[in-house]
Amino acid sequence: MKKLLSFLLMSTLLVGCSAFHQKEEVASSSLIDFLYPNDTEYQTHTPATPHLTLPLNIGIAFVPNTNYGKLNLSAKQKHDILTQVKSEFSDLGYVNRIEIISDHYLKSGGGFDNLDQLSRIYNVDVMALVSYDQIARNTQNHASLLYWTIAGLYLIPGDQNNTQTFVDTAVFDIKSRQLLLRAPGVSEVDSLSTAVGVEDNFYEDSNQGFELAVSDMVVNLSSELETFKIRVKEENIAKVSYSNNYSGGSLSWWIIALLTTTWWFRRRSKA
Repeated sequence: MKKLLSFLLMSTLLVGCSAFHQKEEVASSSLIDFLYPNDTEYQTHTPATPHLTLPLNIGIAFVPNTNYGKLNLSAKQKHDILTQVKSEFSDLGYVNRIEIISDHYLKSGGGFDNLDQLSRIYNVDVMALVSYDQIARNTQNHASLLYWTIAGLYLIPGDQNNTQTFVDTAVFDIKSRQLLLRAPGVSEVDSLSTAVGVEDNFYEDSNQGFELAVSDMVVNLSSELETFKIRVKEENIAKVSYSNNYSGGSLSWWIIALLTTTWWFRRRSKA
C-alpha cells in the first residue's frame, strides 16, 4: 500500500512539473555583430570591386562568441573545425598560404579595422570567418512515466530535446571589404531524455549538431570555391592579377607556347 501511494505521489509530481517546465540553451557567434557593431558603419560602406593578387594568403578564424553559454565551442573544437576549413583551401592552385588565427586576436565588434590589423600581422589578403548559432530546447511532457520494477523505480524517457545548429564560413577580401563567397551548414537533432539526464543530453546533442552542421558546411564550401573561379571569369565579380612568384599563370602560358611550337614544327615537316 505504501509503495502504491508513493508511486501515485511521484507520478503526480512528475506530471505537474512536466506541464510547466521548459529549458533553453543558446550558443552564438554573430558575423554581423563582429563586422558591423553599429548600423552607421554598414550604411556608409561603399561597395567596391575586389582586386585579388594571386597567389592568395588566406587567414581563417572564428568570430568572437556573442554570449558565454555552456554549449559554446571549446578551443579544441574550434581548431578542429578550422583545420577542416583549411583543408578545402589547401589544394587550390591560386592559394599560397593558409593561416589559422586564434579568435583571441579578434575582439568583439572589431569589424574590418580588426581585420586590417590581422592582415598586417599575418600578411594575409583574404579572411575566412567562421560563425555559428545553436539553440537547444528541452520540453518536459506527459510521456514521462514512473514504473515499479524488481530493481525499483524506472523512469521512461519522455522529455523532448531539439537542437538546431547553423555554421557559416564567409570569405572576405580585406582591402575592399567585400564578401567573395559564403558556405552555410545546418543540422537539426531530436532526442528523448529523462529529466535527470537532460544536461548530458544537451551536450551530446550539441556535439552531434555541430558535427553534422560542419560536415554540411564543408561540402558547400568545396562547391562554392569551385564556383568562385567560374564567377570571377564569367561574372567579373573580382579583378585578378598575378604576383611575380605565381607559377599558376606562367605555367599555363608555358603549356600554350609548347603546344604552339609543336604544331608549327609538325606543319613545317608536312610541308
